[in-house]
Amino acid sequence: MKNFYVTTPIYYVNDAPHIGHSYTTVLADILTRFHKLIGGQAFFLTGTDEHGQKVQQAAFKRQVDPQDHVNEYNLRFKNLWKKMNIEYDYFIRTTDEDHKKFVAECLQKLWDKGEIYAKEYEGWYSVGEERFFSEDELVEGKDPISGRPVEWIKEKNYFFKMGQYQENLIAHIEENPEWILPDFRKNEILGFLKQSLNDLCISRPKARLNWGIPLPFDSEYVTYVWFDALINYVSAVRKRTYPNGDAIWPASYHLIGKDILTTHCVYWPTMLMALEIPLPEHVLAHGWWLTGGSKMSKSSGTGIDPMTYMQDYGVDAFRYFLAREMVVGQDCTFSDDAFKRRINSDLANDLGNVLNRVHRLVLTNFNGKLPHAFKMDAPANELKALAIQVRESVLSGIVQVKLSQIIEDIMSLVRGINRYLEIKAPWKLAKDETATEELSTVLLVAAEAVRLSLCFLSPVIPTKAVEGLLMLGTSCEGKDDLTWGKFQGGELFGEGNPLFPRIEVEKEVPQKKEPKVQNKPLLAADVASAMDLRCAKIIEVNDHPDAESLYVLKVDAGEKEHRTVCSGLKKSYTASELQDRSVLLFANLKPAPLRGVLSMGMLLAGDGEDGKAVLVTPPAEAVIGSRAFFKGLSASDPRELKIKDFDKITLYVKDKIVYYDEKPLEFNDKPVSCNVSNQTAIH
Repeated sequence: MKNFYVTTPIYYVNDAPHIGHSYTTVLADILTRFHKLIGGQAFFLTGTDEHGQKVQQAAFKRQVDPQDHVNEYNLRFKNLWKKMNIEYDYFIRTTDEDHKKFVAECLQKLWDKGEIYAKEYEGWYSVGEERFFSEDELVEGKDPISGRPVEWIKEKNYFFKMGQYQENLIAHIEENPEWILPDFRKNEILGFLKQSLNDLCISRPKARLNWGIPLPFDSEYVTYVWFDALINYVSAVRKRTYPNGDAIWPASYHLIGKDILTTHCVYWPTMLMALEIPLPEHVLAHGWWLTGGSKMSKSSGTGIDPMTYMQDYGVDAFRYFLAREMVVGQDCTFSDDAFKRRINSDLANDLGNVLNRVHRLVLTNFNGKLPHAFKMDAPANELKALAIQVRESVLSGIVQVKLSQIIEDIMSLVRGINRYLEIKAPWKLAKDETATEELSTVLLVAAEAVRLSLCFLSPVIPTKAVEGLLMLGTSCEGKDDLTWGKFQGGELFGEGNPLFPRIEVEKEVPQKKEPKVQNKPLLAADVASAMDLRCAKIIEVNDHPDAESLYVLKVDAGEKEHRTVCSGLKKSYTASELQDRSVLLFANLKPAPLRGVLSMGMLLAGDGEDGKAVLVTPPAEAVIGSRAFFKGLSASDPRELKIKDFDKITLYVKDKIVYYDEKPLEFNDKPVSCNVSNQTAIH
């Protein structure tokens, strides 16, 4: 089994821990537990970033020493990780003496190699982000990341020759296509690197900032907080090894949120290249937790406090929801309703129900002692085969960090046990004195499958898995326990209570229904005039988590929030061909779930050669979010339309232009086109 070193970002000490921090850390914890469970050597690093101007200002405001400030504030993360049953191997702080010493050594090495130089510099500086921005990068005169005000600063500083590593970095990304995951994040960085890569300012004068690691070659300056922070992933393990003596670096997976992609996929690797340190094997950028379609934000009142959910519903339930709900790499919406539905459905109903059934039947009919199996029939062999299949999917999926899919596979086994029990009805067999052998076989087969399910889930719900296994009179100690056949009969079950009590959901008081208004069926011309056909731009291309033929696209349609659109374009376009492409979006099509992902609209296309789809293209002048109209057809206000409405009309192509009833589709007299043969239908 390959060694596994996983790191989270080190979290900014001034931040209050939130769901984003929790997700990244739970993800790392679960991956580490899985690798240890299947027999690998693993090391898990997390920590806090404790230098910089914001820390200095916060300490000054509190009238305390910065070191005292960070000593107090870093405990918020340590306490939360303890509460969440996070088993990290090391918690690094950038104020650790070993770390500061190593950063100074790295700076001196780069200075001695001529990789750092001094020059006068002036530019727009954001205190909030602790970095300079060019005029072009500003958004409405503010920094483009946090939206905070910037100030013009002119001063001498030291610069790292980051720009000279641009081609090396591009080559590394292209030669290692899975270095940045998911794939569309790699494309994002390659797009960024199409522009000239500037050198990086890596110092701040002590006259403005003294809370940082001093430059070893100029005591009047401290190092830029990002240079300090990014070195931690190496400094934490340079004097550590795995139990067998193997070196820990390089990291197997470095986990980050997508908002810090550039710093970790451009700044960091170029620093490592200059220091002649191997790069991490993978950088995995996960998505954001959303609420109401927007990123959660404490300032907007949409943040989620992890402690509240853990206190109300339990630590393992919260861990399970985070791991199961978010497909790694994609954004995910958090809502109280979604949380309760997921926990009730998966943990209370499915897992809790099957464990309680088997436990109660063994206690009632065999005095708590698991009976021996006799003849395995077809349903029993099918359940055994499913368990073996799930084991293989867990072992392969964990290497690919497909955590949500792994959990879904495990839960398919849980549901399979419930189906098996429904088929065999052991509660009926228990009443038949001639069916003792059949009942014995059913309970042993079901108990073995439940045991495996709990073992597979133990990295996700470690405390509850132990409790459930104790109810079955067993435990899960390692890889050998992940194989079918541990239960042979004769095992003594323990006592136990329901692992996950069902969450009571308040029922809404039914409102008096208004009489339905009988709408007249829409005519074809009504549909054409009501269609909201918009110019849109594809900004993200993801694989559908549960359908090989589909993409999940993030589309900018000129609205406050980006739309998610599922599209069957995989056979026709690569992800890079779709990235940043202008498309025609059927925006007022009724949203519909496609294999578990809600699709909010449809991209229009025609049939090209070899059965491949050809996307309809708005004219170059079309503005994102603007609406196209059929020339000569009076447009009506958009209304929600259904596929059956769309089927009433025929859009077709003539001389590469899209028509309806001889009326061309246009944006301000500029025609909409599709590069297919005449009379090809648009769908």
